[in-house]
Amino acid sequence: MHRTYSMRQSRAPTASQIQNPPPPSSSTKTGRFFGKGNFGHTFRRNAAGAFGPDLAKKLSQLVKMEKNVMRSMELVSRERMEVAQQLSIWGEACDDDVSDVTDKLGVLIYEIGELEDQFVDRYDQYRVTIKSIRNIEASVQPSRDRKQKITDQIAQLKYKEPNSPKIVVLEQELVRAEAESLVAEAQLSNITREKLKAAFTYQFDALREHCEKLAIIAGFGKHLLELIDDTPVTPGETRNAYDGYEASKAIIQDCEDALTNWVQQNAAVSSKLSTRSRTLSQRRRNAARRQGEGVDLSHQDAPLDSRESGLWIPASEHQGNGYEDEEDVDAPSTIGTETRGREDERQIAA
Repeated sequence: MHRTYSMRQSRAPTASQIQNPPPPSSSTKTGRFFGKGNFGHTFRRNAAGAFGPDLAKKLSQLVKMEKNVMRSMELVSRERMEVAQQLSIWGEACDDDVSDVTDKLGVLIYEIGELEDQFVDRYDQYRVTIKSIRNIEASVQPSRDRKQKITDQIAQLKYKEPNSPKIVVLEQELVRAEAESLVAEAQLSNITREKLKAAFTYQFDALREHCEKLAIIAGFGKHLLELIDDTPVTPGETRNAYDGYEASKAIIQDCEDALTNWVQQNAAVSSKLSTRSRTLSQRRRNAARRQGEGVDLSHQDAPLDSRESGLWIPASEHQGNGYEDEEDVDAPSTIGTETRGREDERQIAA
């Protein structure tokens, strides 16, 4: 800003940051191969579902689309800061009251850009957690493929050589493959639920903090506008001298204090369930208790012995799964992508 007073002079951690330390900088802010334009967005969205196991393709596309969302938010953040600076530069040549208020409004808008940049980092926590579900899905696919392959071999032998002794051997292998697949599927089910809840908790907590702080800034911004004398004057008439410099600084200071001291426990907006929603939720919890809240499958989640079977392997070690780390360069696709909605799938199944 072109004035000496700015909210961002102090970088002391806020109460919210002390209570919930900020995450590392988002992985989308570095290592860009395709630059900052729309080409990278389009390429990632279209190519995401063309790589890797079938089980993980849909979630892979979601992860890449969220990456596009985050990079769009980064662009908004940078341009918001540039707008704030330009507003202050324009107001410098105006009357005293307009000059002072636009400078302070620029401080508030610049702060919004800073908050948006911090929001991107917290949003990345959600995306990375969703990405971990995708990796588990990719590691489950080999067990499904092996079970299906053995089933197909048995069906083929029964058709061509009904009395072949290989059928008995393959049926025994199928029993083992189904048992191994059952463990993998149970682990996938458990981890999916755990990670899904954690991921959207990150997102909703970040959204709540971001929106509440935006509301704080908007409220103090309107207080600043009250310092501008908008009483119409006749030609030749002069306005009273502006004496709101100290008041505008005090408003900015109050806004900074409000943002610094904000914690989630003191959030102004609360989501209250209706009586019907509370009743239905309580009814579901009671039903879960009566049913014993499901079956504990945690004992099945132990990794398989690699000496017994090579089916259950981490996604990072699965050759040909098409996945690279998030800081990779997306390779061009040579595989045609299919985008089919749930309605189409139901029609095909019918």
